[in-house]
Amino acid sequence: MNTDFKHLIPKDFNANSRTWIYQADRDFTSDEVDKIRGELQQFNDSWDSHGIKLKSIAEILFNRFVILMADGAVVNICGGSVDESTRFIKNIEKEFSVGLFNRQLLTFIVDNKIATIPLGNVNSEIENGYITADTLYFNNTILTKDELFQKWIIPVKKSWLANRLPHFK
Repeated sequence: MNTDFKHLIPKDFNANSRTWIYQADRDFTSDEVDKIRGELQQFNDSWDSHGIKLKSIAEILFNRFVILMADGAVVNICGGSVDESTRFIKNIEKEFSVGLFNRQLLTFIVDNKIATIPLGNVNSEIENGYITADTLYFNNTILTKDELFQKWIIPVKKSWLANRLPHFK
């Protein structure tokens, strides 16, 4: 599976640009990706902070992740702007019957495919060898563009999971 996505993020965004990742509980279909991308573009074109247009992007990656990014070095991101983005994402959830806020679902790359596993099942998947220390993990806890580039897709052994699971200590 090709994990290259950095070319989709504009180079002129500050490394500390605020980044939100919303992981779907299933893959989006091709038709859904097209429709959602259109809605993301409309949202992005109008996303502002106190009436000033944000320098922002909105994208779907790997047919599974909705990424929003706003460059706070250009326009300060207010709480109302964050609330607006959350309402928008909740509307996507409703319109496409998909969950985007379930932090109990963890996503990995296994056998060159995206695999989503409930947190409660991770230990057993490690024990049976489905997940190893070198399995790539989508670390959706990142907060900035720099972290997206450096810490989003990482081996399990370099993630927060390594500290929580005795198998990797």
